[in-house]
Amino acid sequence: MSLNDRDSLAVLHAAIDPSDGNGLIGRFYTRWFSLDVSLRDLFPPDMGAQRAAFAHALHWVYGELVAQRAEAPVAFLAQLGRDHRKYGVIAEHYETLRQALHTTLRDELGDAWTDAVDEAAKQSLNLITGVMCGAADADEGPAWWDATVVEHLRVSRDLAVVRLQLDHPMPYHAGQYVNVAIPQCPRRWRYLTPAIPPDDGGAMEFHVRAVPGGMVSNAIVGETRPGDRWRLSSPHGALQVDRDGGDVLMVAGSTGLAPLRSIVMDLTRWGENPRVHMFFGGRYPCELYDLPTLWQIAAHNPWLSVSPVSEHSTDPAWAADYPDVTPPRGLHLRQTGLLMDVVTRYGGWGDRQILISGGPQMVRATKAALIAKGAPPERIQHDPLHS
Repeated sequence: MSLNDRDSLAVLHAAIDPSDGNGLIGRFYTRWFSLDVSLRDLFPPDMGAQRAAFAHALHWVYGELVAQRAEAPVAFLAQLGRDHRKYGVIAEHYETLRQALHTTLRDELGDAWTDAVDEAAKQSLNLITGVMCGAADADEGPAWWDATVVEHLRVSRDLAVVRLQLDHPMPYHAGQYVNVAIPQCPRRWRYLTPAIPPDDGGAMEFHVRAVPGGMVSNAIVGETRPGDRWRLSSPHGALQVDRDGGDVLMVAGSTGLAPLRSIVMDLTRWGENPRVHMFFGGRYPCELYDLPTLWQIAAHNPWLSVSPVSEHSTDPAWAADYPDVTPPRGLHLRQTGLLMDVVTRYGGWGDRQILISGGPQMVRATKAALIAKGAPPERIQHDPLHS
């Protein structure tokens, strides 16, 4: 049965804790590096973010296989394989990856490791490594793109907008994300989402919030300067709006606005679109940093409406040090409260295409709240790493 054996796949899925990159996934990397010591030099000294990202990705893939949905995982794994070229991973490394992951899962499950689970593990790992390796092998595009920072705007205490000029334009779809490495933190790749659609001239923009303890995000917000050289990997993700799929609800938390903003900007190419209602949330009114841009888009595109939401009704004293983001009159009035509470106050939005973007906790909570209100899960889109 192997890949049709949902019970055995569920055992493997349950073994992978997406919130514990130091557990099974940590032991996997230790075993993988012991099989080929040269691999260690391809990854950053601090493996925390790498382990966490792989744990999330693997948990999501197995969840999709349990649900017998193969199309999305195959597409995701193909993107992951193409993306891993930036590390210098080659075909031979996928065989040791498969061996290390199989052995680590077997040790983790102990007595629960039956013949059926073993066969499901072999077949699923063959799929994972085969798709990744095959996609990397077949990709004729560059392994990475280099870019120069041309502008760095500090828009709030821990928020920055960074604009870059790519040496060569990157083909991607509005809503996709890329892996980024900056000179201040060599080999520490982080996922960021372009906030504008693809540009033939190679322009790109990122919105970044400094995460407490986050070495890369803090360096981007606090240390990035024009002239810095960044490196970007192949695009990932399938967040999108079906223009024939009915009206749309977008929920953006803080810099989670970036992919939804990119999609909205891309939609302006057409005169007619489905109605799009976007809720844009932040902690304070001053952190709704891109309201003026959203207002300008909505003013010229009647299919877009925007509802600003802040957890607090007033700004802190430090807000005076940063640009005023109050939009001109005409945008919907700002509401106060938790983003998911404000959104679900209007119902389950079950008749909409729903796109959610932001921090993992916000995405999960908002998705659960919408489903509880009656929104069909299959109508909800978000980054797979936030499953």
